[in-house]
Parts: sequence; C-alpha cells; structure tokens
Amino acid sequence: MGDSAPDIGHNGQVTSTSLSRPAGFTTVNRPSVVAVGTIVWLGSEVMFFAGLFAIYFTLRSTSPELWAAQSAKLTVPFSGVNTCILIASSFSCQFGVFAAERLQPRRTSWKLKDWGMAEWFFVTYVMGALFVIGQIYEYANLVSEHVSLSSDAYGSAFYLTTGFHGLHVTCGLIAFLLVIGRAYSAKNFGHKEATSAIVVSYYWHFVDVVWIGLFSIIYLLK
Repeated sequence: MGDSAPDIGHNGQVTSTSLSRPAGFTTVNRPSVVAVGTIVWLGSEVMFFAGLFAIYFTLRSTSPELWAAQSAKLTVPFSGVNTCILIASSFSCQFGVFAAERLQPRRTSWKLKDWGMAEWFFVTYVMGALFVIGQIYEYANLVSEHVSLSSDAYGSAFYLTTGFHGLHVTCGLIAFLLVIGRAYSAKNFGHKEATSAIVVSYYWHFVDVVWIGLFSIIYLLK
C-alpha cells in the first residue's frame, strides 16, 4: 500500500525509525506528572480549607452577638492593603512563569521586559513576606484587644483559619527561595527547572485565591 513495510531487526523487534506515520498523524503530548500531581494535591487542600470554612460558619451561627462584637476590632483598611499586596504578588509570580517558559532564568538587563524568572520570583517573595509581616502585626494588635486563640470561639475560628493560611504562605516563600536558588545553581536551565517554577506558581495562585475567600468572609461579610 502507500506505507512502507516495517524493518525487522535481528532481535525480532520493529525498529522505531522504520515505521512510516500515516497522513495527519499527530504526537500526543502527555501532561507533566509533577504538574498533575500538584493539581491533585491542591484538590485535597481545597477540601482542607473547605472544612475550615465550615468550622468558621458553624461557630459564627451559634454566637452571632460575639461575632459582631469581636469582628468590630478588625482593621479592615489595613487588611485590605495587605490583601492587595498578596494579589499583586500573583501577577509578579506569573511574569516569572512567562520567563521560565521561555527558559530565561535571570535578567539580561535592568529593563522589566528583560527580567528573568529569578527577579520576578524575588519580587513575589518580598510581597509575600510583607503579607506575612502584616498578618503578624495584626495578630499583635488583636491580642492587645484580648482576642487570642483561647479567648473565645471567635478567636479560635479567626486564628485557626488565618493561621493555617499564613502557614501555607510561608511554605510558598520557602518554595520560591528553592526555585530561585536552583535558577542560579543550574548550569543549564531547562524543562525540569521551568516545570518546578510553574508548579510553585500553581500553589501560589491557590494560596491567593483562598485568602480572597477568607478576607471576604472574615472582614467584609457582616
């Protein structure tokens, strides 16, 4: 027919170069195992935070007067600025991903368009660290207002939900440092290093989305 017969090697196996592909044949690109694994793991994290949201709403429904009194001690404008910093970090993180996808680990000049993955991820790290510092500052103010983890149901729910989120942000900051260090230590920045950067960005975007939900529920929803 139109296709040439396959060549049979001495061991009886068909050689891969001898098979002619039919017209219109396309190669199937398999998704990265690391990326798929990360998405599955983030799915379990969604369930974890869903449980925290359920705890918060359950305790709130049983103590509406307590919630009204204690939530009045929150500084919404300060937390709003802190939230904007975290949201902005997602944009710098994505710019870092774009640089990683074009296999550019470091800057070629000081112009923003020439920044590499390491520079954008460092900016993301700084903004994430500012968010954590802001959260610690808010905790200190609330403790001075007698709102602590063991003060009442509101304090327990507030510190449980925001504290676990802050722990996730801290883990993300450590991941950024590892990826940035890898960008400087790797002799050849290739697909494996770029995949690591993309996976970290998945996690960071997830953390940002979770915080938007927490901020809306804890600070804005009355």
